[in-house]
Amino acid sequence: MVKLDNRTSKPQLTYSNSINLIQPNQLTNMSIYNKISAGFSLGIAEPITSGIEDVIYIFNQEDITLTYDTTNPLIVTGLSAASGAKIYKFEGTNNSFNAMSKLAKTQVGPRYTEEIDFNIAGLSTDIKTQLMAMGYGRVQAIAVNNYKSGDSAVELFGAINGLILTDAERNAADETLEGGYKLKLTNPDKMREPYPPRAVSIPPTSGPATYASTIAAIEALAAA
Repeated sequence: MVKLDNRTSKPQLTYSNSINLIQPNQLTNMSIYNKISAGFSLGIAEPITSGIEDVIYIFNQEDITLTYDTTNPLIVTGLSAASGAKIYKFEGTNNSFNAMSKLAKTQVGPRYTEEIDFNIAGLSTDIKTQLMAMGYGRVQAIAVNNYKSGDSAVELFGAINGLILTDAERNAADETLEGGYKLKLTNPDKMREPYPPRAVSIPPTSGPATYASTIAAIEALAAA
């Protein structure tokens, strides 16, 4: 950290001796991924379907607290908004949105690059303001897969390091987007995720989590 000396107005460096230690529960969570424990076959009754729905839920990283399943950190079981905070809903059409994750091998284990591609069919200073905010601040995003049979129908991107807007392209003559913005959210530089996109599975007040209860919980925060 850099501070100014009031006497000389010269910058001075100060150092912190704090060290982030790995907690025992983090080691336990990582150990469940050391060995495979199941095999899979092609889905005959409900074959997998590509793509995501034309809706993306985006929120500021510091505005929403995530609750994880106590035995599986790949599952988000709760979203709690800070006072006055909410989730923002972006809608599109004709399968124009996409989500992607890609594993990369590193010296400390697998890391995942995550990406959300979407567009905004509009042009205003309000839209430009939101684009600037997503470029400077970190957000997290929820996508809804077209394939609903598994437990990852709803997925969260940027759970640990967040996402930032890295591409915002507008071509006024582009008839595909009618002059709208083509956007891309992805991980900040050198800050890939330690896990693949998290499944979001939020139970109702009573009973087990379902797709319907999960979407209801997200929509409630979007309408707040």
